[in-house]
Amino acid sequence: MPQPRLSRILEWLTHQSVQSRDAPEYGSWLLGSVSESQQRRRVRLQIILTVFVVVANLIGVAVAMTVITVAIPVPNIFEGRAHTVTTVIAPAYVVIAVGLGWAWATQRIMDTLRWAIEQRPPTLRDQRNTFRAPWRLTVIPLVLWGVGAALLTTLYGVIDTGYIPKLLFGISFSGVVVSASCYFFAEFALRPIAAQALAAGKREHRTGAGVSGRTLAAWLLGSCVPVVGIALVAAFTLTLRNMTVTQLAVAVLLLSGAAVLFGFILILISSSLVASPVQAVRAAMQRVEDGDLDAHVVVFDGTELGELQRGFNTMVQGLRERDRVRDLFGRHVGRDVAAAAEKQNINLGGEECHAAVMFVDIVGSTQVVGSRPPVQVVELLNRFFAVVVDEVEQQRGLVNKFEGDGALAIFGAPVALDSPETSALRAARRIAERLRVEIPELSAGIGVASGVVVAGNVGAHQRFEYTVIGDPVHEASRLCEAAKKTTDRVLASAITVEGAAADEQGNWRVEDEVVLRGRQEPTRLAAPRVYDVIDSEP
Repeated sequence: MPQPRLSRILEWLTHQSVQSRDAPEYGSWLLGSVSESQQRRRVRLQIILTVFVVVANLIGVAVAMTVITVAIPVPNIFEGRAHTVTTVIAPAYVVIAVGLGWAWATQRIMDTLRWAIEQRPPTLRDQRNTFRAPWRLTVIPLVLWGVGAALLTTLYGVIDTGYIPKLLFGISFSGVVVSASCYFFAEFALRPIAAQALAAGKREHRTGAGVSGRTLAAWLLGSCVPVVGIALVAAFTLTLRNMTVTQLAVAVLLLSGAAVLFGFILILISSSLVASPVQAVRAAMQRVEDGDLDAHVVVFDGTELGELQRGFNTMVQGLRERDRVRDLFGRHVGRDVAAAAEKQNINLGGEECHAAVMFVDIVGSTQVVGSRPPVQVVELLNRFFAVVVDEVEQQRGLVNKFEGDGALAIFGAPVALDSPETSALRAARRIAERLRVEIPELSAGIGVASGVVVAGNVGAHQRFEYTVIGDPVHEASRLCEAAKKTTDRVLASAITVEGAAADEQGNWRVEDEVVLRGRQEPTRLAAPRVYDVIDSEP
């Protein structure tokens, strides 16, 4: 294989493994993903449990043999008639027990998790059985080790009663620790099935031993039992006086080593069962912090850690709902108004501020509506308003309301601007240019005025809206009417142009004074330099 291709393959494999480690859905890449088929999940589960249980039991047998032959060498199990039991009966029982245990465990798993294998919703009984499955699987090694301890202790005890204490202790010690390991690992391996049971939403009470129960069990079986074993060896030695000081020291060293090893294994598994749900929540919280409100945690733990996972999902669902409401609120009243409402208590009334006002209204709207089907009219209006909203928002203005086929935009409220006139005039010019190019089938009059307005919430406590009131609003409305009679439909008051920045003033020229409809005093008009006013009479 060429080296570049090999490098790409290795790079891809590394990337996949890193991704798996970053956020495994069940807390470990060994358990697969949520999207995995039930058949593959069943095979994966059976392989994981089989490998672990067989290996754990074989290690337990090795530890038991070490305790019986090395830690407590007297009496010797390879002498006399005991030799037959040691070399024939004991190995035969181990083989039979491993085979029987595998078949028993497989059948019990299939019976307990049949609802998941058959891909049907679990009943309450199915859910209870699912969370009891680790305990039921733990019964199997406990029974087999217990039978082994009783059988071998009896056989050796018939030969010599001196075998009874060490056989009973050595086999029972290993059996208890192995069974505990099987319980913890079964809880780990059955996470995908537990997640399915929890997702059904029928469970009424929390299941599982809980964090404190797991920690206590890990300490009891990984530390307390070995220490008690060391104490029993010392007690047997003092009582029976069948071991030398050296043999006792070796026994204590070996049992201490076993205590460290088993304690480490059980604490490792127990801490993993506690840490992985927390890590899953932490990873999802980081996604939320980065702005991803689609983050979701697979709830796979039946203890209070599962309640933490479920609580996180509920919290994110609330955040998504709040974000949706905020977005809808912003679309209805304007994002700046919505942001201001979030930061302070909403009260009726307003305050004076300097602002620029722009009216945009379609020319000949009756003809536009009458000559097209309603669906086409709505589509045309949406295209028209899209241009208006886009340009107003680019100039940091607020489209305060839509009125049929027109719109009112405010610049300088609720967010103050350094030069509201500049923003409004620039938006007016750009809207006119874009409408001419993008929507040639219609035109709109645009009027811009500025001055002191009262901006605030008007209405009643049950229903109100943010709006602006003042002479600039009426003046902009009349300028919009007058602009409909010009070539390119844009007019502003000369006072508004004089208040704009110098570079924007250069785009406008001052026209004659006219008396706008409904006003007593004349208004000096201004139009974009590229446009000509053909009829400025009201």
